Amino acid sequence: MALAAAAAAAEKKARDIVLLDMRELVDYTDYMVICTGSTPRQTKAITEEVRKQLKAEGYSARRVEGEPEAEWILMDYVDIVVHVFTPESREFYRLDRLWNEAPQEVPELAAS
Repeated sequence: MALAAAAAAAEKKARDIVLLDMRELVDYTDYMVICTGSTPRQTKAITEEVRKQLKAEGYSARRVEGEPEAEWILMDYVDIVVHVFTPESREFYRLDRLWNEAPQEVPELAAS
């Protein structure tokens, strides 16, 4: 599911896509997918593509937060959490650095 979300984000030209393996660190999710869109409009497009493709595979988000502002959109699918940031928000929150002890994978499909 995390790879499918990353692939969907890449289709909408998300940058700097990273998968964090959270299984040994937290009990609320298995993976985090973190990516960046250039503008709030692009973060919304990325979010819509992830939603569409995961729904086609039978997955629905438990909740989605941040869509109105679209600076940081969080999509909670329980097994994975997808974070779609604008560049400024990603730099400010630095989730990949906050969770630097988590094994990180940069999918080959991601055009960073």
